[in-house]
Amino acid sequence: MVDQTVSGAPEKSVDQKSKEAYFTASQAQLVWARFKKNRAAMVASCVLLAIVLMGLFAPFLSPYDPTIAGRDKEYQNGAPQIPMFCDHNGCSARPFLHTLERTRSIKTNFRWVTTVNTEKRRYVTFFPEGWEYRLFSVQIDLPGEMLDINIPGFRMTTHLFGIEEGGIHLFGTDHGGKDIFSRTLHAIYTSLAVGTIGVFISFVLALIIGGVSGYFGGVTDGVLQMVTDAVRTVPAIPLFMALAAFVPDEWSSEARFFFISIILGFIGWPTLARRVRTHLLTERNQEYVLAARLCGASAGHIIGRHLLPSFTSYIIVDLVISFPYMVLSETALSFIGLGLKEPVNSLGVMLQNVTSADVLLNYQWYFIPVVFFVGMVLAFVFVGDGLRDAADPYSDHK
Repeated sequence: MVDQTVSGAPEKSVDQKSKEAYFTASQAQLVWARFKKNRAAMVASCVLLAIVLMGLFAPFLSPYDPTIAGRDKEYQNGAPQIPMFCDHNGCSARPFLHTLERTRSIKTNFRWVTTVNTEKRRYVTFFPEGWEYRLFSVQIDLPGEMLDINIPGFRMTTHLFGIEEGGIHLFGTDHGGKDIFSRTLHAIYTSLAVGTIGVFISFVLALIIGGVSGYFGGVTDGVLQMVTDAVRTVPAIPLFMALAAFVPDEWSSEARFFFISIILGFIGWPTLARRVRTHLLTERNQEYVLAARLCGASAGHIIGRHLLPSFTSYIIVDLVISFPYMVLSETALSFIGLGLKEPVNSLGVMLQNVTSADVLLNYQWYFIPVVFFVGMVLAFVFVGDGLRDAADPYSDHK
């Protein structure tokens, strides 16, 4: 008789393995598995990651200094320049541009006219040495020594690309001769930095106020909800108009930047605080909370170690969804002249240049930063919606 027994445990089927993996997975693993099924959210996350990396490495990707010091006086209001590999003289292994020549004549009322000399080539070079910058540096000097932050970063002079002679402007130049491509990359970084600081401040305030209000309830909850309602009813635009009137003109661009970030954070916490409060009101009477109290745990320990981690995925979703609103707020305030101003490069500052009819008729490349702004906001929205659906265990995840 043949022994048909097999040593060890029997091999599990694929369905059994998948079921075990599902029931033993953590909350983060379940959210990620559901999020990957949302194609729109995955595409948006890739776009968002690309935009964020462009902002972080903006000095390296920028061929020119985006400030006034890096302007091209010989190419003001210049059209975008697209490198090519072939022309009527043949093809080349290296991308190149044709030489530009500027002339004045009676026919143009002695205005500068730029013509293209197709017989001369200017070749694009990669990793050239250019203007000096500091990668990942942070420098904030508020007046009165309220706050001084100085992170030097990495000193570098290497850039991704350049050109042998003259200039290369992929997105063209503005009326001052500043490179719009370099300004757009730095504007993305500035807007994301403002949004990050604002979201962080609102996140901390929401967790503290919402957690205390939901855990203690009663009179404490009533007082904090009155404060929350008062902050929610404050109109943002009139508030910034009043604050802009009191901001001293001698404040540096960094000080104004930090001031705008703080104000956005202080008026953006009520929504998340309400959600935290609602969750804690339903969870504070659970058995694990009672067990923690009987063990002598403090209120702060219970809130921070037991209640808040129970819905961490929802908090992350709220943070992601809050980013586009912070960026939109900064852009809107800078657009109407109440936020950041020149020489700071932000998306709101750059959108101020597209308000004139002359730009719409003659210099359409001024609208290129608008495409990045819309793409960044939409990417945040799609990623936030995807995370919200993935974090909801009752939604349909087929």
